[in-house]
Amino acid sequence: MSWKTALYDYLHARNTAETEASAGVLANVVEDERFNRETDARYRRLIESRKERGVKALRGEMRLKLQHVREHEEGVTADVECGRQFFYEQGGRERKECIVIRERVGLIRKGSRWRIAQISARESEREKTKQPYSWLAEEGIYTPEGEISSSQPYLNYSILNHVGTYPETRKKLYDRARAVKYADTWWNGYNPAFIEFEVDCTSYVSQCLFAGGSPMNYTGKRGAGWWYSGKQGSRELWSYSWAVAQALQLYVPASRRGLTGTLVSSAAELRPGDFISYDWDGDGRFQHNTFVTALDAGGMPLVNAHTVSSKHRYWDYKDSYAWTDKTRYAFVRVSDEMDG
Repeated sequence: MSWKTALYDYLHARNTAETEASAGVLANVVEDERFNRETDARYRRLIESRKERGVKALRGEMRLKLQHVREHEEGVTADVECGRQFFYEQGGRERKECIVIRERVGLIRKGSRWRIAQISARESEREKTKQPYSWLAEEGIYTPEGEISSSQPYLNYSILNHVGTYPETRKKLYDRARAVKYADTWWNGYNPAFIEFEVDCTSYVSQCLFAGGSPMNYTGKRGAGWWYSGKQGSRELWSYSWAVAQALQLYVPASRRGLTGTLVSSAAELRPGDFISYDWDGDGRFQHNTFVTALDAGGMPLVNAHTVSSKHRYWDYKDSYAWTDKTRYAFVRVSDEMDG
């Protein structure tokens, strides 16, 4: 038995476990107690969610791509990408959810067999920054608490022209269908017109909003407006609200021109083209954003996201390792009419 065989045994077990929301089959091939414990808790949440939604699991498909392998004295460490499709029935209709799981898998030899000793995620749906952001209405800026940004970057028109141009000041409609089309096109890839962030969830949502016609509010300050103008040498030119989860969540409901929106009280009030912010710890710091791209049979949002690439995933994210029982959400309804 080779280590590759052990890895593919894990792939098949993982696919079965995800489809059935049962961790038992994984314990037969994975010896990482932490991973098995966290996975079991995640599946318990998933079973409850599927029951509440009236979801019947049909089948799952998973493909593995080896991205990097390092052989060492203790065994083998493999960076893998598992592309998973989950097919289910809800309301008499078959639906499909997609997610790309990127993990680091540690394998060790035990006698003539290889076993999986450790599994760790290579991507997290938690932004690494622990800096809280606030809205200072009297200053008209968004900034990390205690910091006032005074940087004045130059606008890179060559990059801006590649992704679009600023519209003239006038009333315009937010094109939800176009925003959703963009979200579905780039859910598992990076538009080369934009910087690829290590944690890309908020930049991806901003791109979707921009694709739907939301006009940028260019101020030249990191902590003000909502804008992106690319890169000049080592300088990355974008506003906090473009790429930081907390800043975007604060920006849209408070904005009075260009991209605007309203906080609503429940996910049921959202529709494709809106977005959801996630505070995993319930401490008021939002660490993740997703973009609504469809509604399920119960009228609840299905979302796309980056960092952990997802398409038509159920909005509550109880299937995420980042989710906790303290998780809170902010539901942002994007305005259909805005000043360009």
